[in-house]
Amino acid sequence: MIKIGVFGASGRVGKLLLEDLKLTENMSLSCVFVRSSLDFSIDPSVLVTSDMKAFLSASDVIIDFSLPEACESLLEQAIQTPKPLVIGTTGLSQHQLNLLKNASEVMPILYATNMSLGIALLNKLVYQASSALEGFDIEIVEMHHKHKKDAPSGTALTLSESAAKGRSLDLDKVRISGRDGNIGARSKDEIAVMALRGGDIIGRHTVGFYNDGEFLELNHTATSRNTFSKGAIRAATWLSQKPKGLYSISDCLDL
Repeated sequence: MIKIGVFGASGRVGKLLLEDLKLTENMSLSCVFVRSSLDFSIDPSVLVTSDMKAFLSASDVIIDFSLPEACESLLEQAIQTPKPLVIGTTGLSQHQLNLLKNASEVMPILYATNMSLGIALLNKLVYQASSALEGFDIEIVEMHHKHKKDAPSGTALTLSESAAKGRSLDLDKVRISGRDGNIGARSKDEIAVMALRGGDIIGRHTVGFYNDGEFLELNHTATSRNTFSKGAIRAATWLSQKPKGLYSISDCLDL
């Protein structure tokens, strides 16, 4: 039985994790980390704590869907008490990403900006299309609910990385995230990543490849956040048997 610790249990995906773990064989919720207290009831057998060391000690694998600053704290403590970490927190700064890489040198970490099977496959398709459709303009549009704080989404940025790799481009030099005013014609290698926010949209990502006379659009729409929680649980099962290192959701799914 794999004991799971949930970091970020009060969030939208975190709450779903608690429910989905009840239905998962060979896995149990052992511990929940909170800053102060939970605003909902939980099985009394589950340890609810604000002590990071106690949280790590009570868990075989940690699943994190929190905020960047909280994830940073988790990584800093986990370096002292290594545990397999499944991290789905988005909006990480470069410093936090570097910390994540450093932590993976002492423990297995699976980091994914999106835990869904569909997005994992979409990343592979985007890489292939970007490489094959030389000369096509690449535009990425993502749509999320009005409460999402980071933009563009981590998933959209990952998709743009796949597109850039398909053409051996440095994403930092070709990515733009907005257009306004008389900016001139579109540059040849430009990869645009645009963000829309509104209502209760769970997540929709479109990667378009546009040429004179034809275009191709690849779409993924999430209709339930359980896609992310179930993907994270699958990743936790897989990661529990892995040596130290940094893994992706594609590694987990063997894509």
